[in-house]
Amino acid sequence: MKFACLFAAAAALASHACSRGSREVVVYASVDEIYARGIFEAFTRETGIAVRAVYDTEEAKTLGLVHRLLAERGSPRADVFWNGECSRTALLDREGILSPYRPPTAEGIGASWRDPDGAWTGFGARARVIVYNTNRVQEPPATLEELTRPPWKGRVAMANPLFGTTATHVAALFHVRGEAATLRLLEALRSNGVRLVGGNSHVRDLVARGDCDVGLTDSDDVWIGKERGDPVAMVFPDQDVTGTLIIPNSVALIRGAPHSTCGRAFIDYLLRSETEGRLASGRARQIPVRPEVPGPEGMPLLERLKIMNVDWSRLEPPEVFLEKVRSLFAS
Repeated sequence: MKFACLFAAAAALASHACSRGSREVVVYASVDEIYARGIFEAFTRETGIAVRAVYDTEEAKTLGLVHRLLAERGSPRADVFWNGECSRTALLDREGILSPYRPPTAEGIGASWRDPDGAWTGFGARARVIVYNTNRVQEPPATLEELTRPPWKGRVAMANPLFGTTATHVAALFHVRGEAATLRLLEALRSNGVRLVGGNSHVRDLVARGDCDVGLTDSDDVWIGKERGDPVAMVFPDQDVTGTLIIPNSVALIRGAPHSTCGRAFIDYLLRSETEGRLASGRARQIPVRPEVPGPEGMPLLERLKIMNVDWSRLEPPEVFLEKVRSLFAS
């Protein structure tokens, strides 16, 4: 109760300060509009602060807005960056784009989900999973390596590894397994006829139609398919090896933000446990990083999963490996 009162007081002070200037906040969002819009609308109803949102496309998810933020560093137009992953948020911090901020509403979020210097904070996450067609697959693969074996030749789909959470997955594999092992895995996938498509939802749809039997995608995409009646289910891979990659959203304040006070008020709102609960129970089906917030139905608690051990603040961004990965799949 004490912390709740402090959070409410902090939010009220931020909203009041914002009311003395322009009552708007510009949010660059790499998350799907269908998930973010309701959060923006609820924030505006509570605070009276209008949200001007700029979204990325499915194919260029995250990367387009990162380039835009880098290009605008001399004259920032955004106040907040809400990213569907962390690696490129950490890159922006290294490039001096972010302004450290420790939101009072984030006290319940563990240190492994936050930048140690306060540049960004992680919340509602997604798991990188193996989706499979339940009508066609009786014994789904349990590891990434299994996808490279002869029984799955030409039957696997994956989003372009140069973009979005697939690129983050590749970067995490480089970070945890090393460059040589990761390149061998990618080469084996290519040699086994992996089908590259434009995004994670495309992977799910191919599997749901039976055009492919299995694929690599995000947990929220599988839940959407299950809700609409698709014959799909998912496996949390590599539980006996390196663990499943869990990718949190991240939010950060932009250095030199034109509406920085309103930006802080929005970040405080986004990082409330109630907001994370809404993202978990709504269509987004995001996985709370707070243990006390109930997760999506059917999602095991994070504490019961073996999670890939990624230091997000030290993770090299996908761009470091871009040319090697591009040349691999171009050959």
